[in-house]
Amino acid sequence: MQISIEKCTDTIGSSWQNFIMSSQINAGAFPKVKKDILDSWIRCRKASTDPMEHRVHAGLGANSLAVLLEQNTELIEIAKPFMQNLYEVVAGSGFVVALTDVRGYIMEIMGDRDTLQNPMTVSFYQGASWSENEAGTNAIGTALVLKKPIQVSGPEHYCRQHHGLTCSASPILDMGGNLLGALDISGASAAAHLHTLGMAVAGAEAIMAQLSIRNKNHELKITNQRLTNIFNTMSDGVIVVNSKGIISEMNPIARQILGFDQHQSEIKPGFQIESVFREKCAFIYRTLERCEACADVELMLDSGKGLLHCLVSVEPITDEQGKVLGGVILLRSIQQVQDLVNRFSGHYGTLQFSDIIGTSQGISEAVRIASLAANSMSNVLLQGESGTGKEIFAQAIHNKSDRRGGPFIAVNCGAIPRELIGSELFGYTDGAFTGAKRGGKPGKFELAGGGTLFLDEISDMPLEQQVALLRVIQERSVTRLGGDKLIPVDVRIICATNKNLKEEVEKGTFRKDLYYRLHVISIMIPPLRERFEDIVQLFNYFLERLDKHDRGFSIDPEVLVQIQQYTWPGNVRELQNVVERIVSLTEGHRLTLENMPQEILRYQPADRHDSEKTADAEGDSSLPGGEASYWREQRRRELEHHEKGKILKLLSKFGGNVSLTAKSMGISRNTLYRKMKQYGIYN
Repeated sequence: MQISIEKCTDTIGSSWQNFIMSSQINAGAFPKVKKDILDSWIRCRKASTDPMEHRVHAGLGANSLAVLLEQNTELIEIAKPFMQNLYEVVAGSGFVVALTDVRGYIMEIMGDRDTLQNPMTVSFYQGASWSENEAGTNAIGTALVLKKPIQVSGPEHYCRQHHGLTCSASPILDMGGNLLGALDISGASAAAHLHTLGMAVAGAEAIMAQLSIRNKNHELKITNQRLTNIFNTMSDGVIVVNSKGIISEMNPIARQILGFDQHQSEIKPGFQIESVFREKCAFIYRTLERCEACADVELMLDSGKGLLHCLVSVEPITDEQGKVLGGVILLRSIQQVQDLVNRFSGHYGTLQFSDIIGTSQGISEAVRIASLAANSMSNVLLQGESGTGKEIFAQAIHNKSDRRGGPFIAVNCGAIPRELIGSELFGYTDGAFTGAKRGGKPGKFELAGGGTLFLDEISDMPLEQQVALLRVIQERSVTRLGGDKLIPVDVRIICATNKNLKEEVEKGTFRKDLYYRLHVISIMIPPLRERFEDIVQLFNYFLERLDKHDRGFSIDPEVLVQIQQYTWPGNVRELQNVVERIVSLTEGHRLTLENMPQEILRYQPADRHDSEKTADAEGDSSLPGGEASYWREQRRRELEHHEKGKILKLLSKFGGNVSLTAKSMGISRNTLYRKMKQYGIYN
């Protein structure tokens, strides 16, 4: 800080008199007056401060003073020890040491009792104002205006009553250069000394240094608290070790991953890292010795929860010279990583039992058994022709089970090359075979941990892999190809096939022991040709779902006749594809036979039964036109009668609730209202 100081002389007194008496101010007329003092005199004159008035300075009331002291508690607490040191230097000399706020109000003052009662220093009391407006030119008020130290002695004071004083004050600034207050040392002008201002400056700088230290400590405390919060709430386990491999810190997640309760003390700060990693910590010491980070080392650890499969990364901690001081070890359970992978790779089931459309006896029974199976952990075997909806059943079972929060991973055993199915299911280690991914890869059994693995077309699995699958089911663990570590897996298995597995066992293409392992709960899903009463409901369901433009199609009865006599060899999948084609190629809002695919229009049933006579007659081109039309009309009336009866039955079941009736039929409320109007049903 710049210090402005000049001992008062009679010349200054004469200059003060001339200034007070002059009506106009000519700065050149006062060469002996310091510029800062003269500028202050000019400010005082402009503020109409009376230089001849003799009075005690105005002060704050009790309440205002209490507020002031409360607002400046920190500054006062820090300043008081330094003020005490200064006072001990000037004690008995008639000097006072004062601390003011940014406006010049005295907040703390120290001095001899007789000094404080001296008429010359009577305005030095707690709450008194020493601003330039109140006290004229003075060290406190002027230092606050200039934001720099200054000494004001004798007639340099603008007000005559202070000419007997010498005052030395230094402003107190925060780290941003903002004014906080001022530190002042005042006494009789006869005792003025150069060192007095130096003492005030040193005291103010000491106060500012202490404020800075406290502010830095506060910032460090906040930063430390934030880091502690991050450390304790990280999703990864964190272990901090020193350069010797001794644990210094361990966050709660690390204890949780390792299976240690917070109140247990098996592993704690002060223990060697071997207590966690046993003989597998060579890579950690390599990091500490060579300052080489390592990432995602796959380990099997013995923990309080048993065998733990995890990924471990190590980062060295170094000083400014690059010397290793320790390391940070990050732990992630493989299950946590796999859950994240499954979340973003779409390995989850979305379909529910409500997505299975139909009320026929066969499909209802399949849904009933599957719903019961969802509540168990038993293996499930889904049997049915291609396109019957086996994966829908598998997802529905998963989503009703206790494993619905875990992954649902589907594998088509018939679509994977024979030589790759083992690595796909069980994973492989680094370098297990030519073309193997560096670092290895977990298999579907590992990725499905905590969830469900759906093995579709299980009958197409090669015999050699059937042996491995049987071992996994029995031991509940897998060994990656090329590896020797047993990795525990917690997976529910649902299998599906479009073949008769018992016949495959008799042929020798499927292992008998595996068949009985999988055939715990068997569910037969009927083909669509055996679900005659569901065909129209499914047709309407797909029509509304695929009608993106909400055209609200009307359907000719002949169309319904045709789709019910067709056998649907591709089952529900074929029906959905047909509806999608119709929606895409139909112009307008009406569906007629002209919109139907040729393979359905040309279809003729191979067998003839009396119950199918009407359907056969419609497709028999040898019948006279009138007779064919007659049978077609009979079939139409039969279908309408059946649909009307179904609507009435459901309306009765749901107490006339149209919404529930429409939902049960797989159609919209508007479609149902249209059909009710067509059949003369009034609700």
